[in-house]
Amino acid sequence: MNFCSDNVAGMAPEILAALASANDGTASSYGADPYTARVEAKLSEIFERRVLAFPVVTGTAANALALSVMAPPYGAIYCHPEAHIMVDECGAPEFYAGGAKLVPIAGAHGKLAADDVAAVLANGRAGDVHHVQPAAISLTQATECGTAYRADEVAAIAEVAKRHQVKLHMDGARFANALRHMNASPADITWKAGVDVLSFGATKNGAMAAEAVIFFDEALAESFAFRRKRAGHLISKMRFVSAQLDAYLEGDLWLRLAAHANDQAAALVAGLKAIPGVELLHPVEANEIFIRLPLNVVAGLRAAGFDFYDWPGAAPGTIRLVTSFATRAEDVAKFVATAKALAA
Repeated sequence: MNFCSDNVAGMAPEILAALASANDGTASSYGADPYTARVEAKLSEIFERRVLAFPVVTGTAANALALSVMAPPYGAIYCHPEAHIMVDECGAPEFYAGGAKLVPIAGAHGKLAADDVAAVLANGRAGDVHHVQPAAISLTQATECGTAYRADEVAAIAEVAKRHQVKLHMDGARFANALRHMNASPADITWKAGVDVLSFGATKNGAMAAEAVIFFDEALAESFAFRRKRAGHLISKMRFVSAQLDAYLEGDLWLRLAAHANDQAAALVAGLKAIPGVELLHPVEANEIFIRLPLNVVAGLRAAGFDFYDWPGAAPGTIRLVTSFATRAEDVAKFVATAKALAA
């Protein structure tokens, strides 16, 4: 029973079936196929405006290539210290931007606050040849702490970005989970709030390997096709990437999958909070839980066959639990019952 990550789950059956269907016959290569065209049309409908969408196969590629068109080699990209681009992408954003610098801005529960961003940008040394120049801000939705940015929070940061003439990127690896938590529209928490480019995730939510870089500011997309090709992410048989996204978006499947993951996380935390000595580190607003349990409970859960990560840099007993579209309610109930028995 694995609660390490939503990446441990397989594929949603609907997406697996779509891949098998896409395998029949032939289709034009390098994205000139009907699946890729449908994905862009569906995303335009979902976001209530025309968008330009470029499928890629990893979240790191989506983020790094998106930021490469937003920041010059001498640019600064502002993000949270725990952002995926800062911690888990092996320098890819800096590499593909030709040397741009990631600049961390601390904030509670994995989120940037508009006032903190404004204070840093006010001292960003714009125009000073000795310093990197403010270029982009990157938000993670949902954050690496499992929290979500409300539309007004995004808009407040976007206003700061506009005032300082920098672009706003959103890492949406768990975009669907954040969206379901807030019951908001995709448009309201992205371009209507001031987001220029979105890395739209599907892999963590039922796809095999499929993400999309979505441009709301179409001018930024001018060189993206070449950058994607140069980075090795213009897949020759692109229909197999786009078929995943096509099925993911069909009939709100993506939202149903995220709702299940969120519901299982809510059930898990509700049960665990009843245990004496338990401390919840962050609000649970998607499908990630950061929680501190008694050490004997942590050890006993592992001995009982449950997998999860100890969280680095935190106090002993702090673990991360992640649910997915495939998490079974009976496994959540067993985890809670086992933890309660160990704590008794």
